Amino acid sequence: MLAAFPKLRTLLVLGRISNLPTVWSNCLAAWLLNGGQSWNNFYLLCIGATFLYVGGMFLNDAFDAEFDRQFRKERPIPSGQITTRSVWLIGITLLLLGWLLLSLAGKSAAIISSLLVGAIILYDAVHKRTIFAPLLMAACRFLLYVVAASATMRAVNDVVVWHGLALAAYITGLSYLARGESWQGIASRWPLLLLLAPLAVTVMIISHRDAISWIASAILLAWMLWYLRGMVDRVVQPIGKSVAGLLAGIVLVDWAAVPRMADEFNLVFIGLFVLALILQRKIPAT
Repeated sequence: MLAAFPKLRTLLVLGRISNLPTVWSNCLAAWLLNGGQSWNNFYLLCIGATFLYVGGMFLNDAFDAEFDRQFRKERPIPSGQITTRSVWLIGITLLLLGWLLLSLAGKSAAIISSLLVGAIILYDAVHKRTIFAPLLMAACRFLLYVVAASATMRAVNDVVVWHGLALAAYITGLSYLARGESWQGIASRWPLLLLLAPLAVTVMIISHRDAISWIASAILLAWMLWYLRGMVDRVVQPIGKSVAGLLAGIVLVDWAAVPRMADEFNLVFIGLFVLALILQRKIPAT
């Protein structure tokens, strides 16, 4: 169906929209962990976060235009599907709109969203030139957690910070693995340890775990092992497939963090996870 609308598909590919369910699950998890109740602010948060993510992905391609012309000619800009100027314009506009919407959620959200916008732009500008790019990507997700918690109009609690840091560790490990996506080879084992951070923090933070909490954590662990089995055995494997699967797993990371606190949202997290997998079949996640 998307093939019939090449212009639309180009925009969806540039925005990596298959990863949007993970952005929404980040917002929902942090919101619930901080005791959010004003759902009007939550909807504002999700729309603003969507604009920031998609805008950041557009700017990612804008900054990488020269690199892609040499090494990734299939990307939308070098393949002539869209002009560099258009990508810059759309990316900057979406970032500005996202920041404005998040600023409406309160003074704290406005300040932290400013830091988030800065982190997004910095990552886009330097990620091809520094080995610390995964840390910048992780900082973006951590700041999104804090922005979402701030939008509840309450002080950000320690639980949000711990789970935000655990998510950042997961993103760091995933990002280091993703840096090897363009080549086929043996993946280093050390990032795998960072992927376990959400499980470790969940065990430490949730003192009395119910059945749903254990099930969510077990599903997350099984999902990670399924996509990392080849890397653990140090065999050649398509890294891109593992990265895409682990990206969808971000929703499971969020679900494992909150089930005991909000049982009525279990189906929402499951739905977001399934949606991420469905979208990945249509639009590349990386």
